[in-house]
Amino acid sequence: MRFLSAFVAAALLTTPALAQCGGGFNSFVKGLKSEAVQQGFDKSTVNAFFKGVQQDNAVLKADRAQGVFQKPFIDFSRHLISQNRIDRGQAMSRKYDAVFDRIEAEYGISRGVLLAFWAFETDYGAFQGDFNTRNALVTLAHDCRRPELFRPQVFAAIELYQQGNFDPARTTGAWAGEIGMVQMLPRDILENGVDGDGDGTVSLKTSAPDALMSGGKMLSHLGWQPGQPWLQEVTLPAQMDWSLSGPGKPRSVSDWQAMGVQVRSGSLANLPASLILPQGHKGPAFLAYPNFDVYFEWNQSFVYVLTAAYFGTRLEGGQIYDAGNPAPGLSGAQMKQLQSKLQARGYDVGKIDGILGAGTRAAVQAEQARLGLPADAWPTADLLGRL
Repeated sequence: MRFLSAFVAAALLTTPALAQCGGGFNSFVKGLKSEAVQQGFDKSTVNAFFKGVQQDNAVLKADRAQGVFQKPFIDFSRHLISQNRIDRGQAMSRKYDAVFDRIEAEYGISRGVLLAFWAFETDYGAFQGDFNTRNALVTLAHDCRRPELFRPQVFAAIELYQQGNFDPARTTGAWAGEIGMVQMLPRDILENGVDGDGDGTVSLKTSAPDALMSGGKMLSHLGWQPGQPWLQEVTLPAQMDWSLSGPGKPRSVSDWQAMGVQVRSGSLANLPASLILPQGHKGPAFLAYPNFDVYFEWNQSFVYVLTAAYFGTRLEGGQIYDAGNPAPGLSGAQMKQLQSKLQARGYDVGKIDGILGAGTRAAVQAEQARLGLPADAWPTADLLGRL
């Protein structure tokens, strides 16, 4: 479930070498073969890897149908987090206690973080996906929506095949080409694969120690800071400058405390933190520390990232968040209407998809401030009507 931001994708697509996509599928595959040989892969290896490759329309359908991300945080988190998932997570924590201890010692990743990803990505390994990985990667590389992400993954898969760790005809996984219990793309496996169980191979599909150690190493390489928190729930004052809230707006904890922001339980860390209000100032509230930003290297969906980060705290004994009483949000159709209106006013909201992403949140917050509304980035019917 790892995706590049629209901004990064647009920037990368300006590079001609990365913009090779589209056209006839067979011609496209011929181009991939030629490039693979140019990169130094043996021609027989390349031909064997691509033998029988097919375009998978089900992959494209899955790529276009991500309506679950339209759900607001409260609904989305309640959809993904069940008591059964909590109980199983705690059972897995006990079962692989030594592995999690090793991960924390070597990479500084707290067990709740990896348990949450393991739960959301594959339900602790139970559902790893049945899409042919080779076909999925080539299909998405051919598609012109995100070739800059998937084209390099095809060559990484060839490298895994050359090493004997990938079967083009039989390796399966998620529709977006991720493999194994914590769903890693081929290049991530090449760079971060760890033989956690010591059997001499890296098997992310069948070995929980391999998958968890590899996930821990990847998070470490993405910038996770050992021993630091990632998310804490807070309570808010009745009034404050809500425009200061939002991801990527860090302030010192003492600044937030001076404004009346208080931790709901425990104590605040002496680190810069951003105030996250997923459903406005009347809904749940969190302080997000620097490690929270690493989540966006794993997945670009704000609601997924926040839910995964929150679930990580729950799996380590944290309390259920206070849902508060947020103003009713917009339907999917209303959100698309709002995005269209914001786009017409010159805001970059990305695709008109009904998803409250970073661009839409920033535009909403700016318009709320202009109209004298609480600038908490939570769109309401009142805002839509005023626009």
